[in-house]
Amino acid sequence: MTDLKLAVKEMIIQRLKLEDMTAGDIEDQAALFGEGLGLDSIDALELVLGVEQTFGVKIEDEAAGLKAFRNVEALTAFIQEHKPA
Repeated sequence: MTDLKLAVKEMIIQRLKLEDMTAGDIEDQAALFGEGLGLDSIDALELVLGVEQTFGVKIEDEAAGLKAFRNVEALTAFIQEHKPA
């Protein structure tokens, strides 16, 4: 697991207060919403704030959010692509 992917998983656990989970419990390809982790729209708002505050990456609109929040793999790639230099 890459350092960034681990940091993403830890941010998800911390921001959503999923104390009963570890980074190893979250599969890279598992959907964050719906059948995967079962997150909802309130969780999405918390994740947007978490990504901005933790990684300095803004999620500008709903289309970017839909792409970024498919799964941990997609979120990690989005952060790598948009992270400030």
